[in-house]
Amino acid sequence: MSVAFSQPHEVKNVLHKASSRGKTENEWLVSEKTFSFGDYYDPDRIQFGALRVLNDDTVEAGRGFGVHPHDNMEIISIPLEGCLEHEDNLGNKLTIKSGEIQMMSAGTGVMHSEFSKNEEGLVKFLQIWIYPNKRNVSPRYDQITLDKTKSKNTFQQILSPNADDEGVWIYQDAWFHLGNFENTIETNYQMKKKGNGVYVFMIKGSAEIGNQKLEERDGFGVWDISELQIKITSENTEILLMEVPMKIN
Repeated sequence: MSVAFSQPHEVKNVLHKASSRGKTENEWLVSEKTFSFGDYYDPDRIQFGALRVLNDDTVEAGRGFGVHPHDNMEIISIPLEGCLEHEDNLGNKLTIKSGEIQMMSAGTGVMHSEFSKNEEGLVKFLQIWIYPNKRNVSPRYDQITLDKTKSKNTFQQILSPNADDEGVWIYQDAWFHLGNFENTIETNYQMKKKGNGVYVFMIKGSAEIGNQKLEERDGFGVWDISELQIKITSENTEILLMEVPMKIN
């Protein structure tokens, strides 16, 4: 399989192996960080275009992130296991679990907390931050349950810039897709907007993109392409695709 291009030139990509990520670990949290965040800093791994944070967090039961502020950032949470309890100063107090997606436009400022529910045990979730294309908007929150049948051996859209489109929406020309695949499936992804790149995060399983082999929790960013071609190489492979602008205002 290969990466398809809008014009002939060298592949532009970046590989972040799972083992190369930064790691924060204490008595209640294990946070593996693809990009610089908190006490992990690597000048070569600040962001991928508008994708600023990709944290792979495991939180012990009954513990979590106390009330803290955010502003001018699009924040997406994707639970992988367990239940995550969210509360904010917008009046939302909700629980999200695997098969759901949560987004929050921090805008002018929002205070929130996130905890693993006591009775549900630990929680594993992806915490993703995207730079917005509009600053100082009114803060907003959204949460949806995904129809998992739509991601069987194909990519299901879970986020876009359009409130009338499938999935949640954010203030950025970004599209997220989730797929759950059987072994040997071959599929592709058509880029939505010129100038965007796509960051592939292997939630589990393995795949090949071009000549690049990817395994569980690897990240692979590609840009200046029109299409991404993917070959699945193990059973029960789950992939998150994040298409984002490579240049931000």
